[in-house]
Amino acid sequence: MDPRVREHAETICNHSVALEAGDHVVIDAHPVAEDLVTALHEVIADRGAHPLVVQERLGKRFQRAYLRNHDGDFETPEHVRALYEEMDAYIAVRGSDNVTQTSDVDPETSAAYAQAQQPLLDERLSKRWVLTQYPAPANAQLAQMSTEGYENFVWDAILRDWDEVREFQSQMVEIMDGASEVRIVSGESTDVTMTVEGNPTLNDYAERNLPGGEVFTAPNPDSVEGTVFFDKPLYHQGREVTDVRLTFEDGRVIDHAAAKNETVLANVLDTDEGARRLGELGIGMNRAIDQFTYNMLFDEKMGDTVHMAVGRAYEDTVGEGNEQNESAVHVDMIVDMSEDSFIEVDGERVQEDGTFVFEE
Repeated sequence: MDPRVREHAETICNHSVALEAGDHVVIDAHPVAEDLVTALHEVIADRGAHPLVVQERLGKRFQRAYLRNHDGDFETPEHVRALYEEMDAYIAVRGSDNVTQTSDVDPETSAAYAQAQQPLLDERLSKRWVLTQYPAPANAQLAQMSTEGYENFVWDAILRDWDEVREFQSQMVEIMDGASEVRIVSGESTDVTMTVEGNPTLNDYAERNLPGGEVFTAPNPDSVEGTVFFDKPLYHQGREVTDVRLTFEDGRVIDHAAAKNETVLANVLDTDEGARRLGELGIGMNRAIDQFTYNMLFDEKMGDTVHMAVGRAYEDTVGEGNEQNESAVHVDMIVDMSEDSFIEVDGERVQEDGTFVFEE
């Protein structure tokens, strides 16, 4: 076994979920991540905790079979809810043998399924949890990298001094905390403002996402105004969606377009009322992630980017007395901020062409 796999497992257990003796741990992983799951069992045994492996992430093959043969009238599975209620920590490991496994599932069926799964997501997010990546060959292929090259990329991004990352990113947290208005401008295609007043900014240094490397908050749902052109593509429901353009008025998407798979985008926005509002504004700060790989866990952390998510706002990013945007979806999209761009906070320019004011 590559020694970096064991180090990965130790980072998950020691840093991300702070495993304790007696904890009941659910590991959700595809069999391609067998080495990491094995290493996790070694560490979990060392800590005196109790593991259980589930395979919700089995390349989505099981999910595809279920959704393509279902009548579309979904119920929340109470036996799964009971499992999540009893667990103390949840470790989700991405890694696939086919990243487009669900590409032939009807988008409306996927949206209905997501709504029925919402209570399970709420329960998972109320526990200690982490989402990470195993460098599987299918993910390497999607990133247009060799398997060895992708392994190096993944573990270079994950096996870092996260205390040092936290200290660097805290400078941006200090700027955002207590701020009122944020403006994002990129070229002639993106100019959007939003209010974040009263909402805390979180410093992601690999506690819930591994790798970490961003600071993020929630806009006040009705405050978003302007147009955003997301020049980086995304994969959603096994399909690539490119050149997304969203126009906001009074916080709501009133116009949308995409060059490829616009129907997928439309179905996301039609999931529920909250899906047409922003739930997150994130600023990428991890320059160890220096190339786009069609994997949002990494891509949204890239330095010189911002990302915005339509749909659900994380509870921790919503201040007391402020409205939390509720939705069954949370879909991130990315804007390149490396050229002809800036971020303003309360009228002060805090980043220009990817360089923060505290780096000058």
